[in-house]
Amino acid sequence: MEVSSAEAALSVSASSIRITDVTQDGDVLTFAIASQKLNSSAGVCVFRIYEDFDWLQQSLFSQENLPGLQGIIFPPLPSKALPSQSNTQTKALKQLGFLALGQDWQSYCKALEFYLQQVAAHPTLCKCKALDSFLINSESPGKQRGRKGIFNRLSQAVEEMRKESHKDVDNFFQNERNKNTNLAALSKVATEKLLDVVMTEQKLALACGHFATSLHLCVNQDDAAAVAFSKVCLKLSDVIEAVNRNFEKVASNDLSTLGLGLDLESRYQEAEKVWECVLMIACKLIELETVKKGTEKAKASKREVMEAFQKAVEKEFNLISSVAKQEIERFHSSRVNVLKNFLIGWCELQLNTAKEFAELYSQHLEACRNMYSE
Repeated sequence: MEVSSAEAALSVSASSIRITDVTQDGDVLTFAIASQKLNSSAGVCVFRIYEDFDWLQQSLFSQENLPGLQGIIFPPLPSKALPSQSNTQTKALKQLGFLALGQDWQSYCKALEFYLQQVAAHPTLCKCKALDSFLINSESPGKQRGRKGIFNRLSQAVEEMRKESHKDVDNFFQNERNKNTNLAALSKVATEKLLDVVMTEQKLALACGHFATSLHLCVNQDDAAAVAFSKVCLKLSDVIEAVNRNFEKVASNDLSTLGLGLDLESRYQEAEKVWECVLMIACKLIELETVKKGTEKAKASKREVMEAFQKAVEKEFNLISSVAKQEIERFHSSRVNVLKNFLIGWCELQLNTAKEFAELYSQHLEACRNMYSE
Protein backbone atom coordinates (compact mmCIF):
# COMPACT_ATOMS: atom_id res chain seq x y z
CA MET A 1 0.00 0.00 0.00
CA GLU A 2 2.84 2.35 0.84
CA VAL A 3 4.64 1.57 -2.38
CA SER A 4 1.59 2.31 -4.50
CA SER A 5 1.18 5.61 -2.65
CA ALA A 6 4.81 6.45 -3.32
CA GLU A 7 4.53 5.52 -6.97
CA ALA A 8 1.53 7.82 -7.31
CA ALA A 9 3.67 10.75 -6.16
CA LEU A 10 7.04 9.86 -7.70
CA SER A 11 8.02 9.59 -11.35
CA VAL A 12 10.08 6.47 -10.56
CA SER A 13 9.28 3.18 -8.87
CA ALA A 14 10.19 3.31 -5.18
CA SER A 15 11.14 -0.37 -5.09
CA SER A 16 13.51 0.03 -8.06
CA ILE A 17 15.87 2.50 -6.34
CA ARG A 18 19.40 1.09 -6.18
CA ILE A 19 22.90 2.41 -5.53
CA THR A 20 24.81 0.60 -8.24
CA ASP A 21 28.32 2.02 -7.82
CA VAL A 22 30.49 4.26 -5.67
CA THR A 23 33.71 6.09 -6.55
CA GLN A 24 36.15 7.78 -4.19
CA ASP A 25 38.08 10.99 -4.72
CA GLY A 26 39.94 11.88 -1.55
CA ASP A 27 37.34 12.27 1.18
CA VAL A 28 34.45 12.51 -1.30
CA LEU A 29 32.34 9.47 -2.17
CA THR A 30 30.14 9.74 -5.26
CA PHE A 31 27.19 7.36 -5.50
CA ALA A 32 25.48 6.20 -8.70
CA ILE A 33 21.73 5.97 -8.02
CA ALA A 34 19.61 4.06 -10.53
CA SER A 35 15.82 3.77 -10.66
CA GLN A 36 13.07 2.76 -13.08
CA LYS A 37 10.61 5.18 -14.64
CA LEU A 38 6.96 4.42 -13.92
CA ASN A 39 5.00 2.80 -16.76
CA SER A 40 8.15 2.76 -18.85
CA SER A 41 11.15 0.56 -19.54
CA ALA A 42 13.44 3.59 -19.33
CA GLY A 43 15.87 3.80 -16.44
CA VAL A 44 17.33 6.85 -14.70
CA CYS A 45 20.83 7.19 -13.25
CA VAL A 46 22.08 10.18 -11.26
CA PHE A 47 25.28 10.82 -9.30
CA ARG A 48 25.11 12.16 -5.76
CA ILE A 49 27.52 12.94 -2.90
CA TYR A 50 26.69 12.85 0.80
CA GLU A 51 25.84 16.57 0.89
CA ASP A 52 23.06 15.84 -1.59
CA PHE A 53 21.58 13.29 0.79
CA ASP A 54 21.82 15.82 3.61
CA TRP A 55 20.07 18.41 1.43
CA LEU A 56 17.26 15.93 0.82
CA GLN A 57 16.87 15.23 4.53
CA GLN A 58 16.73 18.94 5.35
CA SER A 59 14.19 19.44 2.55
CA LEU A 60 12.00 16.76 4.11
CA PHE A 61 12.30 18.42 7.52
CA SER A 62 11.44 21.91 6.28
CA GLN A 63 8.33 21.28 4.17
CA GLU A 64 5.74 23.99 4.71
CA ASN A 65 1.96 23.78 4.76
CA LEU A 66 2.07 20.04 5.29
CA PRO A 67 -0.46 19.10 8.00
CA GLY A 68 0.92 16.80 10.65
CA LEU A 69 4.57 17.05 9.52
CA GLN A 70 5.69 17.16 13.15
CA GLY A 71 4.10 13.75 13.75
CA ILE A 72 6.30 11.95 11.20
CA ILE A 73 9.19 9.70 12.20
CA PHE A 74 11.79 10.45 9.54
CA PRO A 75 13.93 7.61 8.17
CA PRO A 76 17.41 8.04 9.71
CA LEU A 77 20.18 9.16 7.36
CA PRO A 78 23.52 7.40 8.09
CA SER A 79 26.37 9.60 9.29
CA LYS A 80 28.81 10.96 6.73
CA ALA A 81 31.65 8.62 5.89
CA LEU A 82 35.19 9.97 5.93
CA PRO A 83 37.32 7.68 3.75
CA SER A 84 40.53 9.26 5.07
CA GLN A 85 39.68 7.80 8.50
CA SER A 86 38.81 4.35 7.14
CA ASN A 87 42.39 3.15 7.79
CA THR A 88 41.94 4.02 11.46
CA GLN A 89 39.52 1.23 12.32
CA THR A 90 38.68 2.48 15.81
CA LYS A 91 37.55 5.88 14.51
CA ALA A 92 35.66 4.37 11.60
CA LEU A 93 33.83 1.86 13.79
CA LYS A 94 32.94 4.51 16.35
CA GLN A 95 31.53 6.74 13.62
CA LEU A 96 29.74 4.20 11.41
CA GLY A 97 29.68 0.85 13.21
CA PHE A 98 28.76 -1.96 10.79
CA LEU A 99 28.71 0.48 7.88
CA ALA A 100 32.50 0.90 8.17
CA LEU A 101 33.05 -2.80 7.45
CA GLY A 102 32.93 -4.61 4.13
CA GLN A 103 34.74 -3.98 0.87
CA ASP A 104 34.37 -0.91 -1.34
CA TRP A 105 31.82 0.73 0.99
CA GLN A 106 29.19 -1.89 0.10
CA SER A 107 27.53 -1.82 3.54
CA TYR A 108 27.44 1.98 3.54
CA CYS A 109 25.93 2.04 0.04
CA LYS A 110 23.30 -0.49 1.12
CA ALA A 111 22.35 1.70 4.11
CA LEU A 112 21.97 4.80 1.90
CA GLU A 113 20.00 2.78 -0.63
CA PHE A 114 17.66 1.57 2.08
CA TYR A 115 17.26 5.13 3.36
CA LEU A 116 16.08 6.28 -0.09
CA GLN A 117 13.70 3.33 -0.39
CA GLN A 118 12.19 4.07 3.01
CA VAL A 119 11.64 7.75 2.17
CA ALA A 120 10.20 6.89 -1.25
CA ALA A 121 7.83 4.31 0.27
CA HIS A 122 6.57 6.67 2.98
CA PRO A 123 2.97 7.74 2.22
CA THR A 124 3.66 11.39 3.13
CA LEU A 125 7.37 11.96 2.50
CA CYS A 126 7.15 10.52 -1.02
CA LYS A 127 5.11 13.59 -2.03
CA CYS A 128 8.04 15.94 -1.39
CA LYS A 129 9.15 17.47 -4.71
CA ALA A 130 12.76 17.47 -3.52
CA LEU A 131 12.75 13.66 -3.49
CA ASP A 132 11.71 13.35 -7.12
CA SER A 133 14.26 16.01 -8.06
CA PHE A 134 16.95 14.14 -6.14
CA LEU A 135 16.22 10.90 -8.01
CA ILE A 136 15.86 12.14 -11.59
CA ASN A 137 17.65 15.49 -12.09
CA SER A 138 21.21 15.22 -13.31
CA GLU A 139 22.25 18.43 -11.53
CA SER A 140 23.49 18.00 -7.98
CA PRO A 141 21.23 19.78 -5.45
CA GLY A 142 23.70 19.63 -2.55
CA LYS A 143 25.01 23.18 -2.98
CA GLN A 144 21.58 24.54 -2.16
CA ARG A 145 21.17 25.28 1.49
CA GLY A 146 18.21 23.45 2.95
CA ARG A 147 16.36 25.33 5.66
CA LYS A 148 16.61 23.68 9.02
CA GLY A 149 12.88 24.11 9.67
CA ILE A 150 11.15 23.65 12.99
CA PHE A 151 13.50 20.88 14.09
CA ASN A 152 16.53 23.14 14.34
CA ARG A 153 14.63 26.04 15.90
CA LEU A 154 13.31 23.79 18.64
CA SER A 155 16.56 22.00 19.42
CA GLN A 156 17.22 24.06 22.54
CA ALA A 157 13.70 23.46 23.80
CA VAL A 158 14.12 19.74 23.15
CA GLU A 159 17.17 19.65 25.41
CA GLU A 160 15.21 21.45 28.13
CA MET A 161 12.40 18.91 27.79
CA ARG A 162 14.87 16.07 28.16
CA LYS A 163 16.35 17.56 31.32
CA GLU A 164 12.93 18.12 32.83
CA SER A 165 11.71 14.63 31.84
CA HIS A 166 8.42 16.24 30.92
CA LYS A 167 5.59 13.69 30.77
CA ASP A 168 2.96 13.53 28.06
CA VAL A 169 -0.65 14.19 28.95
CA ASP A 170 -1.55 11.34 26.60
CA ASN A 171 -0.67 7.93 28.09
CA PHE A 172 -0.30 6.48 24.59
CA PHE A 173 2.71 8.70 23.88
CA GLN A 174 4.14 8.30 27.37
CA ASN A 175 4.03 4.51 27.06
CA GLU A 176 5.60 4.74 23.60
CA ARG A 177 8.42 6.88 24.98
CA ASN A 178 9.07 4.37 27.75
CA LYS A 179 9.17 1.45 25.29
CA ASN A 180 11.41 3.41 22.93
CA THR A 181 13.90 4.17 25.73
CA ASN A 182 14.21 0.46 26.52
CA LEU A 183 14.33 -0.69 22.88
CA ALA A 184 16.91 1.96 21.95
CA ALA A 185 19.25 0.73 24.70
CA LEU A 186 18.71 -2.95 23.86
CA SER A 187 19.14 -2.52 20.09
CA LYS A 188 22.34 -0.55 20.65
CA VAL A 189 23.78 -3.29 22.87
CA ALA A 190 22.73 -6.02 20.40
CA THR A 191 24.36 -4.12 17.53
CA GLU A 192 27.60 -3.65 19.47
CA LYS A 193 27.72 -7.33 20.51
CA LEU A 194 27.17 -8.58 16.96
CA LEU A 195 29.83 -6.16 15.75
CA ASP A 196 32.25 -7.74 18.24
CA VAL A 197 31.31 -11.20 16.91
CA VAL A 198 31.89 -10.18 13.27
CA MET A 199 35.26 -8.60 14.05
CA THR A 200 36.30 -11.75 15.96
CA GLU A 201 35.27 -13.91 13.00
CA GLN A 202 37.35 -11.72 10.70
CA LYS A 203 40.36 -11.99 13.02
CA LEU A 204 40.01 -15.78 13.18
CA ALA A 205 39.80 -15.92 9.39
CA LEU A 206 42.98 -13.86 9.11
CA ALA A 207 44.79 -16.09 11.63
CA CYS A 208 43.69 -19.24 9.79
CA GLY A 209 44.92 -17.76 6.52
CA HIS A 210 48.36 -17.09 8.01
CA PHE A 211 48.47 -20.57 9.57
CA ALA A 212 47.50 -22.27 6.28
CA THR A 213 50.22 -20.36 4.46
CA SER A 214 52.88 -21.05 7.09
CA LEU A 215 52.26 -24.81 6.84
CA HIS A 216 53.72 -24.69 3.31
CA LEU A 217 57.05 -23.72 4.88
CA CYS A 218 57.24 -27.21 6.39
CA VAL A 219 57.34 -28.94 2.99
CA ASN A 220 60.54 -30.93 2.61
CA GLN A 221 61.62 -33.63 0.13
CA ASP A 222 64.86 -34.72 1.82
CA ASP A 223 63.77 -38.24 2.72
CA ALA A 224 60.72 -40.51 2.91
CA ALA A 225 59.76 -39.31 6.40
CA ALA A 226 60.00 -35.67 5.31
CA VAL A 227 57.86 -36.39 2.26
CA ALA A 228 55.19 -38.06 4.41
CA PHE A 229 55.26 -35.19 6.88
CA SER A 230 54.98 -32.71 4.00
CA LYS A 231 51.86 -34.46 2.73
CA VAL A 232 50.28 -34.09 6.17
CA CYS A 233 51.21 -30.40 6.30
CA LEU A 234 49.79 -29.72 2.85
CA LYS A 235 46.55 -31.54 3.65
CA LEU A 236 46.27 -29.73 6.97
CA SER A 237 46.88 -26.45 5.12
CA ASP A 238 43.93 -27.24 2.83
CA VAL A 239 41.72 -27.94 5.84
CA ILE A 240 42.75 -24.75 7.66
CA GLU A 241 42.21 -22.77 4.45
CA ALA A 242 38.68 -24.18 4.30
CA VAL A 243 38.15 -23.05 7.90
CA ASN A 244 39.46 -19.63 6.87
CA ARG A 245 36.94 -19.36 4.01
CA ASN A 246 34.16 -20.50 6.33
CA PHE A 247 34.91 -17.75 8.86
CA GLU A 248 35.06 -15.20 6.03
CA LYS A 249 31.72 -16.35 4.62
CA VAL A 250 30.00 -16.43 8.02
CA ALA A 251 31.30 -12.92 8.84
CA SER A 252 30.16 -11.66 5.45
CA ASN A 253 26.70 -13.16 6.01
CA ASP A 254 26.48 -11.54 9.45
CA LEU A 255 27.46 -8.19 8.02
CA SER A 256 25.20 -8.13 4.95
CA THR A 257 22.03 -9.28 6.71
CA LEU A 258 21.66 -9.21 10.49
CA GLY A 259 24.37 -6.57 10.90
CA LEU A 260 22.67 -4.13 8.55
CA GLY A 261 19.30 -4.96 10.10
CA LEU A 262 20.43 -4.26 13.66
CA ASP A 263 22.26 -1.10 12.56
CA LEU A 264 19.06 0.19 10.94
CA GLU A 265 16.99 -0.85 13.95
CA SER A 266 19.33 1.02 16.31
CA ARG A 267 19.31 4.18 14.17
CA TYR A 268 15.51 4.03 13.85
CA GLN A 269 15.10 3.77 17.62
CA GLU A 270 17.32 6.83 18.04
CA ALA A 271 15.27 8.64 15.38
CA GLU A 272 12.08 7.89 17.29
CA LYS A 273 13.70 9.11 20.51
CA VAL A 274 14.44 12.49 18.91
CA TRP A 275 11.00 12.48 17.30
CA GLU A 276 9.34 11.93 20.67
CA CYS A 277 11.05 14.99 22.16
CA VAL A 278 10.12 17.14 19.19
CA LEU A 279 6.61 15.73 19.19
CA MET A 280 5.90 17.00 22.68
CA ILE A 281 6.73 20.52 21.53
CA ALA A 282 5.32 20.23 18.02
CA CYS A 283 2.02 19.04 19.45
CA LYS A 284 2.03 22.22 21.48
CA LEU A 285 1.85 20.20 24.65
CA ILE A 286 3.45 22.81 26.85
CA GLU A 287 1.56 25.59 25.12
CA LEU A 288 -1.71 23.72 25.54
CA GLU A 289 -1.13 23.19 29.22
CA THR A 290 -0.15 26.85 29.65
CA VAL A 291 -3.21 28.07 27.73
CA LYS A 292 -5.50 25.91 29.80
CA LYS A 293 -4.07 27.35 33.00
CA GLY A 294 -4.31 30.83 31.54
CA THR A 295 -7.94 30.30 30.58
CA GLU A 296 -8.81 29.14 34.08
CA LYS A 297 -7.22 32.24 35.59
CA ALA A 298 -8.41 34.71 32.92
CA LYS A 299 -10.67 37.56 33.83
CA ALA A 300 -14.22 37.54 32.48
CA SER A 301 -13.37 40.20 29.85
CA LYS A 302 -10.56 38.04 28.37
CA ARG A 303 -12.03 34.60 28.95
CA GLU A 304 -13.79 34.42 25.57
CA VAL A 305 -10.60 35.26 23.68
CA MET A 306 -8.59 32.76 25.73
CA GLU A 307 -11.17 30.02 25.16
CA ALA A 308 -11.04 30.60 21.39
CA PHE A 309 -7.24 30.46 21.47
CA GLN A 310 -7.36 27.30 23.56
CA LYS A 311 -9.66 25.64 21.02
CA ALA A 312 -7.26 26.53 18.20
CA VAL A 313 -4.30 25.08 20.09
CA GLU A 314 -6.29 21.96 20.97
CA LYS A 315 -7.28 21.51 17.32
CA GLU A 316 -3.64 21.62 16.21
CA PHE A 317 -2.63 19.34 19.07
CA ASN A 318 -5.29 16.78 18.11
CA LEU A 319 -4.32 16.89 14.43
CA ILE A 320 -0.63 16.23 15.06
CA SER A 321 -1.42 13.62 17.72
CA SER A 322 -3.68 11.80 15.26
CA VAL A 323 -0.99 11.80 12.59
CA ALA A 324 1.58 10.71 15.15
CA LYS A 325 -0.47 7.73 16.32
CA GLN A 326 -0.89 6.56 12.73
CA GLU A 327 2.83 7.11 12.17
CA ILE A 328 3.73 4.99 15.19
CA GLU A 329 1.60 2.12 13.92
CA ARG A 330 3.14 2.42 10.44
CA PHE A 331 6.61 2.76 11.93
CA HIS A 332 6.36 -0.38 14.05
CA SER A 333 4.80 -2.41 11.25
CA SER A 334 7.53 -1.37 8.82
CA ARG A 335 10.34 -1.76 11.38
CA VAL A 336 9.28 -5.27 12.41
CA ASN A 337 8.82 -6.37 8.79
CA VAL A 338 12.25 -5.04 7.78
CA LEU A 339 14.04 -6.68 10.71
CA LYS A 340 12.14 -9.93 10.05
CA ASN A 341 13.35 -9.94 6.43
CA PHE A 342 16.94 -9.34 7.54
CA LEU A 343 16.67 -12.20 10.06
CA ILE A 344 15.21 -14.56 7.45
CA GLY A 345 17.96 -13.61 5.00
CA TRP A 346 20.58 -14.16 7.71
CA CYS A 347 19.22 -17.62 8.61
CA GLU A 348 19.04 -18.70 4.97
CA LEU A 349 22.60 -17.56 4.18
CA GLN A 350 24.09 -19.12 7.30
CA LEU A 351 22.22 -22.38 6.70
CA ASN A 352 23.45 -22.57 3.11
CA THR A 353 26.99 -21.76 4.27
CA ALA A 354 26.83 -24.47 6.95
CA LYS A 355 25.67 -27.04 4.38
CA GLU A 356 28.33 -25.99 1.88
CA PHE A 357 31.22 -26.25 4.32
CA ALA A 358 29.89 -29.40 6.01
CA GLU A 359 30.16 -31.06 2.61
CA LEU A 360 33.64 -29.61 2.11
CA TYR A 361 34.82 -30.78 5.53
CA SER A 362 33.47 -34.26 4.77
CA GLN A 363 35.53 -34.33 1.59
CA HIS A 364 38.66 -33.29 3.49
CA LEU A 365 37.98 -35.94 6.17
CA GLU A 366 37.63 -38.64 3.53
CA ALA A 367 40.84 -37.46 1.85
CA CYS A 368 42.68 -37.69 5.19
CA ARG A 369 41.39 -41.22 5.77
CA ASN A 370 42.54 -42.28 2.32
CA MET A 371 45.93 -40.68 2.91
CA TYR A 372 46.53 -42.71 6.08
CA SER A 373 45.18 -45.91 4.54
CA GLU A 374 47.76 -45.79 1.74
